[in-house]
Amino acid sequence: MQDDLLVDRIELLHDQRDERLAQTVEADIGTVSPQTQVRLHHIQFSDPWDFENVYSSLLDFVERYPFKPEEERYLVHITTGTHVAQICWFLLCEANYIPGVLLQTSPGRGDKSVAGNVQLIDLDLSKYDAISSRFKRQQLAGTAFLKSGIATRNAQFNAMIEQIERVAIRSTAPILITGPTGAGKSQLAKKIYELKHRRGLIQGEFVAVNCATLRGDSAMSTLFGHSRGAFTGAQTARKGLLAKAHQGLLLLDEIGELGQDEQAMLLKAIEEKRFLPFGGDSEVESDFQLIAGTVRDLRRWVQEGRFREDLFARINLWTYDLPGLAERTEDIEPNLDFELARHARDHGEQVRFNREARRAFLDFATSPAARWAGNFRELSASVTRMATLAVAGRIDLTGVQEEVGRLQAAWQVGGGEGRVDRLLGERVADFDLFDRMQLERVVAVCERSRTLSEAGRRLFDVSRQQKASNNDADRLRKYLARFGLDWQQIQR
Repeated sequence: MQDDLLVDRIELLHDQRDERLAQTVEADIGTVSPQTQVRLHHIQFSDPWDFENVYSSLLDFVERYPFKPEEERYLVHITTGTHVAQICWFLLCEANYIPGVLLQTSPGRGDKSVAGNVQLIDLDLSKYDAISSRFKRQQLAGTAFLKSGIATRNAQFNAMIEQIERVAIRSTAPILITGPTGAGKSQLAKKIYELKHRRGLIQGEFVAVNCATLRGDSAMSTLFGHSRGAFTGAQTARKGLLAKAHQGLLLLDEIGELGQDEQAMLLKAIEEKRFLPFGGDSEVESDFQLIAGTVRDLRRWVQEGRFREDLFARINLWTYDLPGLAERTEDIEPNLDFELARHARDHGEQVRFNREARRAFLDFATSPAARWAGNFRELSASVTRMATLAVAGRIDLTGVQEEVGRLQAAWQVGGGEGRVDRLLGERVADFDLFDRMQLERVVAVCERSRTLSEAGRRLFDVSRQQKASNNDADRLRKYLARFGLDWQQIQR
């Protein structure tokens, strides 16, 4: 009855109670629109107000239906049926189970027209600029939140955080965060939890544990809980961190340090959402999301038999490698401001650099001489020391020079240039200090990389963009050869 909406075929779904009504509708359509084919489909709902039952039934119908979107256009009428059915049709269209748009009908206002009005609801949000702009603002706010509000400048890091924001909002699968100590793995995990909690995507607690601190029976008990008398000293039953994280987020930092038994039980808990407490005979259910952190090369550990291959495959769906501070020197300045602001909040005192001191510290902090072995944790400690010792709220050049001396002394004790000395041996005297300092930074990147190619991509991330074809591994191999070194020596 709509002049501009000709319908070739109607698939009319009904339950047994409405069989007669469906036949009446079929006859009416045949009278009004003889060219329209009507096909009746009997679907039995045990409870038309039960969401799971209705959605499952409609999904079964949709998955069997032979859609041909390249030949036909599909409209889904959502005006009739229970509100539950209408919501289910909406969800099926939004998730692209049905390649069509929603159709809504209503009686005409102020007239006697039987035809009434029709309205098409297209769920392609990209067509709505205002909505798209709002979604973009929400995404930007989410990424800024994950970065703790720090205006980072590293392009690769920013792109990674943008993807993590989308994954955090849309997925409940495990996330694996790798990177050196102090790179911010635990802080990022906490921010992911807070973002999901703010969006109402998670209701439980944030539970974190460093697996490197767990050993023997203590590891089993801490993670999975135990029953009374499970081992000597177990006077009472214990709940365990996995149970505590029910409907929340569990951070297992340094997951590579777990023993084989704990790895096997963790895999079962991830896949089945249930596990057996240590010494218990009744399983416990816990539906948690897992974020794992590690400084280890888990792929190599799998090859060496030190980490379960099936567990690695399960947690390796979303893997993100956080670069160390030495690989994000452009982010040192905004992090410097962030640490000063945090010191002001924590201590109620605003401390600032004078211009000369700030320039001197940044020149050193971004130079090849700065190792930043402890990454952002070490930068935070450095700023805290300077702010604490500052006179009248001003960090001057003398304060910066003293701190640079402390850092250099600590790095020298921790290895510093000694690493290059050990690699070069007696040949170290054949190279300028400039070359040795540059090599020190290159070796540090190689030690944090899994392969020669990965190290090359990190070291040549800018210049490689100007080349028609990239062979970063070959460039790095030739650079190391200048010093008589190769990849295998550095890995050893």
